Amino acid sequence: MRIITLSREFGSGGREVGKRLADALQVAYYDREIITEVAEKSALDENYVEYALDKGLLHNFRFTFSHTFSHVAMMNDNVCELFMVQNQVVRRLAENGDCVIVGRSADAVLDDLHPFKLFVYADLPAKIARCRQRAGMGEELSDREIEKKIKQVDKARANYHSIVGNTGWGERESYHLCVNTTGLEIKQFVPLLADYARRWFDAQETARAQETARAQEAARAQESAPQE
Repeated sequence: MRIITLSREFGSGGREVGKRLADALQVAYYDREIITEVAEKSALDENYVEYALDKGLLHNFRFTFSHTFSHVAMMNDNVCELFMVQNQVVRRLAENGDCVIVGRSADAVLDDLHPFKLFVYADLPAKIARCRQRAGMGEELSDREIEKKIKQVDKARANYHSIVGNTGWGERESYHLCVNTTGLEIKQFVPLLADYARRWFDAQETARAQETARAQEAARAQESAPQE
């Protein structure tokens, strides 16, 4: 399977990158669909689920995913359950076939499936400008208020990633490619990004095939070796 996970800073245009990339590669795209399915499985209001998943991890703590969510007494039981359901949904969608998954720390959740891990970021002024462009009618925030919101959202994303992953959110070592969208028109560079992703997957598949061939050759050599 060719799975792309896209992590992004708030206001960087990561969602647009993900949708255009999925269209360019002609693969499934998952973003809001994850929240919808979690809400359906949990029999809860979709707006509540979105709020709980996005705001429920503002505490600064860490623990290993192998120890399960039960080790964190600070977290509300309902929020813990939602995060576990979310991880199940992310994995089920990924196992359906080639896709692009935006957010939800899918890069960490799906690490064993060897996805192409992409991180999208931008300079602060560019993120503030993008947030202004996408603000709702009558929503007038100062630059300082927008910056505060950006930091809050990214902090929540980083905190959750620290729970399910072994590497830091937003740290370049955690990803195969980091893209700075500052000053770029997203629709113009996505074809280049799609080509890069194709070549990355091709290289991975070639490497796995060569490794398999070497292992088979070694096994045959061992079988044909004279027995003492």
